[in-house]
Amino acid sequence: MCYTLNGMKTYTFPAVIEQDEDGWYIGIVPDLRGCHTQAKTLNELEKRLKEAIKLCVEAEKGRPAQNAFIGVHQVQIAA
Repeated sequence: MCYTLNGMKTYTFPAVIEQDEDGWYIGIVPDLRGCHTQAKTLNELEKRLKEAIKLCVEAEKGRPAQNAFIGVHQVQIAA
């Protein structure tokens, strides 16, 4: 979602957050290719995600894809 606030474009992106086996939080922004980061806390992850998103939006010349967020679904399989 994109809108203008005080003359600046403002974007809203869904982020997928996971926690690895070592306790690190990993944030992935599916709408922006290669946009991901990690941190030890959720607060730090939020800051790093904002930084990563800004860099990715700049790299895409301010015209990032804006897909409609539907939801997250966890799939379990037996292997």
